[in-house]
Amino acid sequence: MIDDRFARLLTRAYLGLFFAYLFLPLAVMGAATFNESRFPTVTPWTGTTLKWFAALWADGQMWNALGTSFAVALGVICLAVPIGVAAALFLSDLHSRARSLVYGIMVSPLLTPGVIIGISTLIFWRPYGVTGGILLTVLAQASFIAAYVMLLVLARLQRFDRTLEEAALDLGATPMQAFRRVTLPFLMPAILAACLIAFLQSFENYNTTVFVRGFDTTLTVYIASKVRTGVTPALNALGLILIALTIIGAVTHELLRRRAAGRKAA
Repeated sequence: MIDDRFARLLTRAYLGLFFAYLFLPLAVMGAATFNESRFPTVTPWTGTTLKWFAALWADGQMWNALGTSFAVALGVICLAVPIGVAAALFLSDLHSRARSLVYGIMVSPLLTPGVIIGISTLIFWRPYGVTGGILLTVLAQASFIAAYVMLLVLARLQRFDRTLEEAALDLGATPMQAFRRVTLPFLMPAILAACLIAFLQSFENYNTTVFVRGFDTTLTVYIASKVRTGVTPALNALGLILIALTIIGAVTHELLRRRAAGRKAA
């Protein structure tokens, strides 16, 4: 009885420390947004203000960088997701002894430092006239983000019943029709999750982007430049807005999921 009580107490203490480690820095960052001080800090508290949201709204360079990040992320989704899905389908159909070797080669970009990917992409594409910019940033990021997509889709394919495809082919469907009407609907949850992962991986990438961006500035590069020249709480305001949007999106998704589950149960 005492051992069970001690175990529960230890578990609660661990969970408390775990969530404090995750969310306390975010809470401090959010609180600094409302501090009058021009430095992003909560101590000393010089007064409560909303002026940093106005400063954020007036920062045209930041909004341009944010738009560039969105454009790059959308381009990465359009390029990395089809490549990752095709790679997953290829691996799932590969049953030779070379599968482990091919799999290792395909996931190797994930183990390569982003600095190396950025420099090698710049060197490889420069002779073909593709210099730094949004296009080269998309190519560089997609070269390793496609591996994330492949892993997500490959995990989904491991639960796929191949007899469904065979039944569709036996009933007269072409391979393309069987893929479009049987395989693709089954893979759609993994593909949507891969799109989200690709967007987030692209949006937060810095190590690769800084070498291939050219004269275009993404949000991460802009924030890094502000760290060198002087950070203001306006960036805290941006972080607080992004956190709020993330929480709203997660809560909305959970409510819709529960509503759909309730309708299915009814």
